[in-house]
Amino acid sequence: MLDFGFDKLALIGAVALIVIGPEKLPRVARTVGTLLGKAQRYVADVKAEVNRSIELEELQKMKSQFETAARDVEQSVRQEVNSATQALNQTWSDVTSDTSYEAASSIAPPPPEYRHPKKNWRLKRGATPMWFKQKAGVRRHTQSGAARVARFRPPGIR
Repeated sequence: MLDFGFDKLALIGAVALIVIGPEKLPRVARTVGTLLGKAQRYVADVKAEVNRSIELEELQKMKSQFETAARDVEQSVRQEVNSATQALNQTWSDVTSDTSYEAASSIAPPPPEYRHPKKNWRLKRGATPMWFKQKAGVRRHTQSGAARVARFRPPGIR
């Protein structure tokens, strides 16, 4: 930008004071300040737009590079899968072409079929054995207060 020192600014201010006059100078200074602010904002907007366009171009380049890399990986994986499929088909055809009894007997029988145990998982099963609970006097069932009183009431009283 332009290089203005203090002496040059003072000279410009003195000339503006003489030419414009002291009454109109504040209003002109405000107008010049707002115009300079608008010009700076416009320049900043243009710089930001240029930076965004550069970043967009870089992102498009990166996108194209990633797409080509993905295509290359896809082609290599497809080739490997095709070669493995061909090898498997060749092996399968070799195995199925041999119809002797020995080849058929060497194949293991299929594993047993899974059957659900059909247990009632909603029943609560504690880890403490029932014989221990009975020996320790742990209550296994809930009782109402009246049933508990009747249980511990001496036999002669009703």
